[in-house]
Amino acid sequence: MVAKYVTVGLGALGLSAALYLALSWPEIHTAEQLDALRSDVQNGETVFLAAGCGSCHSDPKADPTDRLVLSGGRSFETPFGKFYAPNISTSVDHGIGGWSLTDFERALRQGVSPDGAHYFPVFPYTAYQRMTDQDVVDLWAYWQSLEAAHTENQTHDLPILFGFRQNVGLWKRIFMTRDWAISTELIPEAQRGRYLVEALGHCGECHTPRNAFGGLKPAQWLAGAKNPTGKGNIPNITPASLDWSTAEISEYLSSGFTPDFDVVGGHMALVVENLAQLDQKDRDAIAQYLKAIPAVERPQ
Repeated sequence: MVAKYVTVGLGALGLSAALYLALSWPEIHTAEQLDALRSDVQNGETVFLAAGCGSCHSDPKADPTDRLVLSGGRSFETPFGKFYAPNISTSVDHGIGGWSLTDFERALRQGVSPDGAHYFPVFPYTAYQRMTDQDVVDLWAYWQSLEAAHTENQTHDLPILFGFRQNVGLWKRIFMTRDWAISTELIPEAQRGRYLVEALGHCGECHTPRNAFGGLKPAQWLAGAKNPTGKGNIPNITPASLDWSTAEISEYLSSGFTPDFDVVGGHMALVVENLAQLDQKDRDAIAQYLKAIPAVERPQ
């Protein structure tokens, strides 16, 4: 009788393990259509700036002129531990210099490394998954023009419970969706703004509150959130709180000055530094989008 219970128990354990692996294993797709696209390096630079690649992956001690040296090292405090941005320069030994376009696309839009492991969602592939094929190809082409940084990566400082990458597969199944946060009909300018905000700029990653598992709360899109460092709050940028005109929003994204003559600070200063280099029409598009989204009050 004991042997029977042991057999049943081992069978149930084996079935549970198989189910866990099936649900958490990376779903890898090969975007074969990318090879047929002709790259545009100039647009790749625009994508690079809008996506804020240099703001997170440059050395935090580097001069602003060195934002294109993607040596990594910047730290990010979260409720799940401290993450360090990796070296994503063209270094073969320490960066992504040995990657192919396929590797790049899988990391960027699927959150999967070349060796088939999940990336932690502190890397905003949940937003980048909405990037167009052309923008992925153009960004990769621009990447090839950047210099290699021979800096070793730092290991994330995570509790054992949160350091197991296989669990991220389950998280993706629940919280990673390609649907637009704002799916209502928008004018063409606001549609471009939606792409810049929801995909490239990944604004929701900071400006939208999260649940206990780190998933975004879509009903409170851009309604502000607690700063993961524990210091202050990230502001609500829906019309419920942001009452600036489109011209004032666009000016802020260009100069960093608010209508009250205050000045941008913190990590947002790096965002403005990038957006100021985009075409005026792109900053206007972001402003149009922010005025078009629903006003949402975040519960205190």
